[in-house]
Amino acid sequence: MVTMGQCYYNETIGFFYNNSGKELSSHWRPKDVVVVALGLTVSVLVLLTNLLVIAAIASNRRFHQPIYYLLGNLAAADLFAGVAYLFLMFHTGPRTARLSLEGWFVRQGLLDTSLTASVATLLAIAVERHRSVMAVQLHSRLPRGRVVLLIVGVWVAALGLGLLPAHSWHCLCALDRCSRMAPLLSRSYLAVWALSSLLVFLLMVAVYTRIFFYVRRRVQRMAEHVSCHPRYRETTLSLVKTVVIILGAFVVCWTPGQVVLLLDGLGCKSCNVLAVEKYFLLLAEANSLVNAVVYSCRDAEMRRTFRRLLCGLCLRRSTHKSARYAPSTRTGPSTRIMLPENGHPLMDSTL
Repeated sequence: MVTMGQCYYNETIGFFYNNSGKELSSHWRPKDVVVVALGLTVSVLVLLTNLLVIAAIASNRRFHQPIYYLLGNLAAADLFAGVAYLFLMFHTGPRTARLSLEGWFVRQGLLDTSLTASVATLLAIAVERHRSVMAVQLHSRLPRGRVVLLIVGVWVAALGLGLLPAHSWHCLCALDRCSRMAPLLSRSYLAVWALSSLLVFLLMVAVYTRIFFYVRRRVQRMAEHVSCHPRYRETTLSLVKTVVIILGAFVVCWTPGQVVLLLDGLGCKSCNVLAVEKYFLLLAEANSLVNAVVYSCRDAEMRRTFRRLLCGLCLRRSTHKSARYAPSTRTGPSTRIMLPENGHPLMDSTL
């Protein structure tokens, strides 16, 4: 018999799953196998792509600029998300019942921390791009200290949200508040997590919309003085395409999961959130793969660096040849550094 106000720190995982009405399988069902197979595939792809992005930023001196620190942090957060999801795949299905309460909170905390860091970094990138465009400032001249503080802030927020459930924001002492999707967590935690992600999305929409209208105005003014060169129209179209891709990818990957989290957090009894939760979590994890494509692969210099890394042995001779010319490309501290495709502060079509 469950007593109100009593804590259940010594109970098993099965006790809390039974309390929330979530089935705890004792054997591998077909849908468990499908989810794990898809999850392992996505995790491996996330790990490989984000490792490649981090290696590219570390190996190419052109990327040793503040804005690329944020892109590197995004790749690191997504790499962490890949590790967390991989850990989940090895501790799910029938293996869930064998977890201790501490092990379950570790599994959940890894996911929450990594996904929060990824989402928060997306917002940080949007804010810094807005600042550089509005200040007519090259990305290479962004204050390093400001970017470092943003990165520290991202991880403080992520660790805070990831660690809170294990220490206080759980339902071990209030079983009537337990979530169905995450039976050891309080429903209010899920609601706050979903609403915070929604807030991030709305802020990103506001920031990128402001950037778009500002750049379009500047392009139109410049076009009046240069007989409307086709390049200006291409810049605007490319900017629209990039904004649609960034926001569209976020909506597609995150909205389904946030909706079911919010429904569960609000205690919707008639909503069958358990039928789709695993697939929507997989979709959210896939965003860590999409980020590498949207934020890195659209950069021509980044793509060239990828090719050099992947075909390093074949291109070693050409790499040594280009290294001989490196001194001629170095600039003093007062020289403008134009980064490929997105170096111009008013023509940043790749955002």
